[in-house]
Amino acid sequence: MFFQKPINQLTYEDVRNFLKLGIPENTMLDYKLLLPKNNEKFAKTIAAFANSLGGTIIIGVKDEHDKPKPPFNGIAVHQKIRGQIESIIQEHIDPVVFVDIATCKNPKNNNMFIVVNIPQSNLTPHLVGPLKRAYVRTGQASRPETIVHPNNLPWLLDNRRKSNNLRHILIDKGEAHFDNYLRSLAKDPAEVHGVCTLLLTPLYPQEPLLDYKNLPEIASKLGLEGTFNTVQDGLILQISKQSTLEINSYGLVLYKSALEKDGIFDYKCFTEEAAKTLKIAADFYKELGFISPLLMRVKLAKVRGCNIKIADEQKRVVEDYIRLEKQVYPLVLQAELNSFARKIFDEVSWALNLMPDYL
Repeated sequence: MFFQKPINQLTYEDVRNFLKLGIPENTMLDYKLLLPKNNEKFAKTIAAFANSLGGTIIIGVKDEHDKPKPPFNGIAVHQKIRGQIESIIQEHIDPVVFVDIATCKNPKNNNMFIVVNIPQSNLTPHLVGPLKRAYVRTGQASRPETIVHPNNLPWLLDNRRKSNNLRHILIDKGEAHFDNYLRSLAKDPAEVHGVCTLLLTPLYPQEPLLDYKNLPEIASKLGLEGTFNTVQDGLILQISKQSTLEINSYGLVLYKSALEKDGIFDYKCFTEEAAKTLKIAADFYKELGFISPLLMRVKLAKVRGCNIKIADEQKRVVEDYIRLEKQVYPLVLQAELNSFARKIFDEVSWALNLMPDYL
């Protein structure tokens, strides 16, 4: 998703301004002047995006050496093009890929751009044509799509089961790292009363996004300072005596904090540290150039009976376990950080039985 707003809000000028950036075609971006006459070839492009990292096709654009070529005027309005695209998908791709389509019309004349956003799919592998072939996006100009290599096929089988398993492993390892940190403080994780978690991770991890040896340099660019400990594939920063932040080479960002012994939950401190974590995550994925969907999770465990401290007041937590999950694109996180964080904290506040006067 290359546009920093929902696709249904895109305008003709939004697309023109994006094309002026001159971003070349790549693993997640494709330009087409017209809807191709070869329907199966167009279906192959859509399926390859869905089988890979997802992507965007912009129709109405000439390209030269894989870059958009001005002038950026679009093509004549075609009332039936949305239906044509949907028919191509239904006829040539199995299982069907669900896409978002925006028709961005010029209010001054009869021209338009068509933007097709293809999410990274969890229904893989998507097969194309009568031969039922699976394709992935390569980013190469000469061969933008290629048949899946046998070594990569396991990542697509069973609705990306292998990637889902890897995501669980990465999260579990991060949780274990925090437990080991608590043990280093002579605390038994099983006896800790109240643990707060905020994590973001690629929805379908597959390979490291960078060499783990480059993590200290990335941490420095993100402005992270303090005591670091290295762990497998990652770095852990001690934020406070009770809180840590981990980043790793697969794109995991994990903030965890344990409540003090008396069970006081300083809600302001939590939201401030969580908001900083979201900002760090947004900058982290920007440094990595990662724009595929993320899983974001907020979790509060063993918090029933804790007293929430808000200003000079305290309020007792009723729920024992709170978990909130969302999918989010890094570009949305970067463009709408404050409003996104506000929505998340409002939902958490409601679950904690905090009435509007506390929000």
